[in-house]
Amino acid sequence: TYDGSHLILSDGTPTLYFLDPETQQVIDQITVTMIDPVDQIRKSVSQINELEYINGEIYANIWRTDFIVRIAPTSGSVTAVINLSGLLPAEERVAGTDVLNGIAYLPEEQRLFVTGKNWPKLYEIKLRSVP
Repeated sequence: TYDGSHLILSDGTPTLYFLDPETQQVIDQITVTMIDPVDQIRKSVSQINELEYINGEIYANIWRTDFIVRIAPTSGSVTAVINLSGLLPAEERVAGTDVLNGIAYLPEEQRLFVTGKNWPKLYEIKLRSVP
């Protein structure tokens, strides 16, 4: 993804790399972490896959899951977890259908779209805070 200054890349590890778009040189990197809800210990987040930069934050799906995390680009802290496991109905998960793996944002219209590998549909979603 692109934040207006840097390309932001993932290699599946907890590290996100910020590259100069012209030279492809790594300018900075962050480690993505979150508080484990079970033991309340901060842990690194791996399997970071598809990235999208939205309103100053990085959204990333976690490979082979139907979860998206929202990441603060300066600290690497996960600020939200979005569970989209019920998005594609079970009856539409035919042979070859896989997990969530696509995030797209249209900033001029503030529209967010998600899809998955071999999913039959593209979904527009609206995020809301949950208390």
